[in-house]
Amino acid sequence: MGGEAGANGPRGRVKSLGLVFEDESKGCYSSGETVAGHVLLEAAEPVALRGLRLEAQGRATSAWGPSAGARVCIGGGSPAASSEVEYLNLRLSLLEAPAGEGVTLLQPGKHEFPFRFQLRSEPLATSFTGKYGSIQYCVRAVLERPQVPDQSVRRELQVVSHVDVNTPPLLTPMLKTQEKMVGCWLFTSGPVSLSVKIERKGYCNGEAIPIYAEIENCSSRLVVPKAAIFQTQTYLASGKTKTVRHMVANVRGNHIGSGSTDTWNGKMLKIPPVTPSILDCCIIRVDYSLAVIQAS
Repeated sequence: MGGEAGANGPRGRVKSLGLVFEDESKGCYSSGETVAGHVLLEAAEPVALRGLRLEAQGRATSAWGPSAGARVCIGGGSPAASSEVEYLNLRLSLLEAPAGEGVTLLQPGKHEFPFRFQLRSEPLATSFTGKYGSIQYCVRAVLERPQVPDQSVRRELQVVSHVDVNTPPLLTPMLKTQEKMVGCWLFTSGPVSLSVKIERKGYCNGEAIPIYAEIENCSSRLVVPKAAIFQTQTYLASGKTKTVRHMVANVRGNHIGSGSTDTWNGKMLKIPPVTPSILDCCIIRVDYSLAVIQAS
């Protein structure tokens, strides 16, 4: 499905203006890939045009405060903390008026204007929208007409920066042993010994993480352990930092009575569809951690 807009005005009526990608089934793009498609224009009558251009833009923005999203603070409020990083900014001319004339006349009917451009080979941060910022990419076709405002149609472009989970650092097993007072988990009635191991550090959406653990309850209370995946979003703007952390998946263990031990021999925790880790943007970071905690 393509974006589409309609408009009326002097110097001819544009019935519709649309933008379609060559492969509409392609869910996302990565750095170095080619983006291709067509701008579709239907004219009900002869239309005078100055030109038709295509713009592709991508940027990360991080902002918060009373005037977040505004460049100028109005009414004496504190200025927002804000930062911006540009990843993509290009412009292509799809139709130009003949030299010296300034205007070209497009005949009634349906017209197609193909476009093609390549995303830069340097890493592009993954598309993302969060509480204090976003990473967004779009393609926009702009119809320039004399004596009337420009008409445009816009499509979002989803970009993913792939993380290779098969690199040696991410294939390294993780083992952590810790003893905590149950007071850190909700109570104050003695320690709980915990040893947790996973086979590697890197996983992908849809995979299940086998968790190996031994949990010894030396407290006087009943303990119910829970393994959870947490997503941490970190935003940087104007030298300040905001952090948002929430649970995206979890699995509960058995009840462990006082003086008892429970063993997990590969308890599975499935990773839901989540934004991939964003590690290559200097103002927005998204990463994931696994924790074994006391279930509430």
